[in-house]
Amino acid sequence: MKRTLDILFSATALLVLSPLLLVVAVLLRCTGEGCVFYRQERVGRGGRTFLLNKFATMRKDCGRTPEDLLTAQNDPRILPLGRILRRTKINELPQLLNVLVGDMSLIGPRPQVRPHFDLYPEPVRRELIKVRPGLSGLGSIIFHDECSVVSRCGKDYNRCYAEDIAPYKGKLELWYVQHQSVLLDVFLLFLTVLVILFPGRGYCLQWLKGLPQPDSAVLSGSLVSS
Repeated sequence: MKRTLDILFSATALLVLSPLLLVVAVLLRCTGEGCVFYRQERVGRGGRTFLLNKFATMRKDCGRTPEDLLTAQNDPRILPLGRILRRTKINELPQLLNVLVGDMSLIGPRPQVRPHFDLYPEPVRRELIKVRPGLSGLGSIIFHDECSVVSRCGKDYNRCYAEDIAPYKGKLELWYVQHQSVLLDVFLLFLTVLVILFPGRGYCLQWLKGLPQPDSAVLSGSLVSS
C-alpha cells in the first residue's frame, strides 16, 4: 500500500510540477555555475547507499570533505538562487525521482550521508535501515530550520550536530519506524506543507503526542519556540 501511494503521488507530483522544475533547471543552467543537479551518496534501505538528487545550490568548487558536510546559516558557498531554493525547499523536489524509482518513500527517516548515519547508536541504525528513507518525515519537519537551531546552540556546527541534534533526531526517526501507518504518513505530509508555508512553529512537538522529548536544554528551548 505504501509503495503504491509513493508511486502514484511522486508520478503525479512530477507531472504537475514539471513546469516549475523546468524553469528552475533553466535558471540554474543560465546563472551561477551552470550546474543543475547535485547528487550525493546517502544510506538507504538495507544499509545500501544510493544517489540522492537535489537541485544544485552551492558552488561546484566549494571543496566539501567528509568533515565538512554540514551547511551553516549564511554559508558563503551557497549561490544566490540556491538560497531561495533552500528556503522554499524547492531544491529537494528532484528527490521525487528517487521516490518513483524506489530509493526513497514520501515519508520516512531522512536519508543521511554515511558519517552522519554512523552518529546514531547501533540499535537505531539497525531499525532505520529496515524501511525506505523519506523525502520528508519527523526529523525533517522538526529540524526544518536546522541552521537556526545550531546558531542558538553556542557550539561549533559539527559538535552541535554530533552532541545535540543527531542523538535526538535518531530517537525521532526510530519513533516513526515503530509507529508508522498510512494515517501518520498523511499527517506528516500535511505538516511538511505547513512548515514550508508557515515556518518557525513547533508543530510536531505540539500536535503529536508521545514523541521523544529532547534531552538537550538547548534543543528544548529552540524547538519549542520555533
